[in-house]
Amino acid sequence: MNISNILTVLRIILTFVFMFFLFVHGLSAKLIALLIFSLASLTDYFDGFFARKLKTISNFGVIMDPIADKVLVIGAFLSFVELRIIPAWMVVIIMFRELLITGLRIFALGRKKVISAARSGKHKTVSQMFTIFVILLFLIFRELALRFNAWSSSLESRLGVFIICLMTLTVILTTTSGISFLWQNRDLFLKNE
Repeated sequence: MNISNILTVLRIILTFVFMFFLFVHGLSAKLIALLIFSLASLTDYFDGFFARKLKTISNFGVIMDPIADKVLVIGAFLSFVELRIIPAWMVVIIMFRELLITGLRIFALGRKKVISAARSGKHKTVSQMFTIFVILLFLIFRELALRFNAWSSSLESRLGVFIICLMTLTVILTTTSGISFLWQNRDLFLKNE
């Protein structure tokens, strides 16, 4: 197993460690969760970097890299649903898109076609990661405010509206990038063989 594939597997493992710390009470646990999520996000960059630099691109990496990305993003959003920060219906839409597109990419690989990420997909990914980081910062801020008795229901309500607006934008970008992916690759999926 090469360094790129190790980083991909590490991202999946880090996702579950990150989720564990999200559910531990206290400021230090939330800071650790942010640190682990940041580290897991960096492995996404470095696995591709090393695969290209060392010319170790493998079928395992081509299939598992996007799956590891989805595990990280969906794991984070599902945790936020459980923590009652975001509504489940938004995450269901994101999950449906991610699982559908990943499945179609694997289907395309079976037809010997590698489908690279489009610009809309990259915007979607940036939006998802940014939203996750903002929610993690919200959790850290809330822990700090609770520690100094500065947390109030009105503050939570205002920040909650901001998070919902951010999630709405993320859901829109996720949905439109999925529709764009399907449209751009319709010939591949409509062929009968």
